This record gives sequence, structure tokens and C-alpha cells, in this order.
Amino acid sequence: MKAASLSLSRLEGDLQMADRAKGTIQQYLASARRFEEFLGTDVSEAGQEAIRRWVDHLRTQPIGPERLRCHYSALKFLYGRTLGQPEKVAFISMPRKDSPLPTVLSPAEIQRVLDGFLVAKYRVFFALIYATGLRIREASLLQTSDIDSMQQVIHVRHGKGGRERLVPMPSKLYGLLKAYWKHERPQLPWLFTTKGGRPLCHETARRALLCASAVAGIGKVVTPHMLRHSFATNLLEHGTDLRKIQVVLGHGSIRSTTIYTQVSPSQIAAVRSPLEDLTV
Repeated sequence: MKAASLSLSRLEGDLQMADRAKGTIQQYLASARRFEEFLGTDVSEAGQEAIRRWVDHLRTQPIGPERLRCHYSALKFLYGRTLGQPEKVAFISMPRKDSPLPTVLSPAEIQRVLDGFLVAKYRVFFALIYATGLRIREASLLQTSDIDSMQQVIHVRHGKGGRERLVPMPSKLYGLLKAYWKHERPQLPWLFTTKGGRPLCHETARRALLCASAVAGIGKVVTPHMLRHSFATNLLEHGTDLRKIQVVLGHGSIRSTTIYTQVSPSQIAAVRSPLEDLTV
């Protein structure tokens, strides 16, 4: 696969030249590697029909519109910029951004999902995401030094767009992380690692979550971002103001945060109907 490795190396170089964010580069490369595995050959040799099969495969996977957009964008950059074959991906249309309201899990459903994990490392990893609202990439790149037990916060150094922030660390989460670390002893500096000592693989973690959601039997395909949505909605339900939720989630705009007002039952139920002023 030397030719394929060369193609991916060129893709990485072109992304860096285009000044894409580090997280974007990693996502595009990961997507290109998966496509390469799907093809079983150099990506430069794939025809449009092979690319169509890959796109059709992606559309059958339990992934949201944002991740689908990422896969499509990776293909468009790879063939449009790196390989100079834009006609091969001209058929791709991006999913609309105005996606349906986020799916939120109840605390009981979250509990059943967490109980469904067979490997303790993944149970703690996704408990962390639910407890803090971190994105999966942010959680996978946490280092042990990011855990501040004195201030009861976690320092997120690899936020979206390169933004750093602090998120609260409740005592129950700290106890869970402490017990996990004593048992697992992950290779420093990372908090969650593979057997080879690298940061936890996103795709492996996603598969573990899919298996746990199947074991839970809640009738939903659970994604990491669904846990983040559930965290934010829970904060809103308990009276946390939107500005604080925005800061904790790392949203660049409050507009991204206001969507949770549309899925919070207490917020909806609190809306006063004009019928209350009538005698009926």
C-alpha cells in the first residue's frame, strides 16, 4: 500500500497548506483511511462508481448529518485538491445543516447504556462525556494533568477551533476517574489509551457505544454526541442559564446552544398558553 500511503501523505500536506484546523486534518485523514480500507486499493485508482458505493455505505451507517458532511468534505478535498480529479466527486451533495432536533436520552436510559458496557474503560470514558458534555475528540485527548482535583475542573486543551476551556468535574466523576486510573494505569500522558499507548481510537469507542446501546435495549442507536445533547438538556432542566451552558459546551455562538430549549420538556411545559385567560 505504498502508493496509498503516498496519497494520504499528500492529502495531509495539502490540508496543512490550506491552513485547516488540526482537528479537521485528523478527521479528514481518518475518513480517507477508512475509504482506503473499503476500496482495498490506492484512492487515486478509484473510479466514480467505487466512490458512489462508499457514499452509499456511509448513508447506511448510524451517523448524523455533521459527520456525514465531514466524510463528504474529505472526499471533495481529496479528489478536488490533492488528486486533481474533481469530476469524480461532482455528484456529492452535502446534507442540509438544518437537521432534526437532537435526540436526548433520559437519565434512566443513560444508566442502562452505561451498564451495557463490557469493558470498564469505555464505561468510564462515556460516563465522562455524559458528565461533562465533551466531544469525543476532546475526551480522547485528555491528559492526566488536565484533571484539577483542587479546583474540581477539567482543562479541555483540544476544543473545537483550537479553543481551550474549563468544564466542571463533579465529585462522583472524580471518584470514577480515580478508580479507573488506579486499575488501568494508562500510559502517560494520556488519560484514555489504546494498548499501544496512543489516545483512544474514536471509531473503536463508537463501536463499543453501539454495542452497549444494543445491550441496553432502549430502542435507540446511541452516539457520543447524543450523550453531549443529554448533558446540555439536563443542565437546562435544572435551571442552568444558557450562557453558562454555552461556555461549558464550548459553543462559539449562543445560537448553537439555544436549540436545547426546543428539546427540554420543562422549558416547553413552562410556556403559558393564552387559553388560560379564557373561560372554557
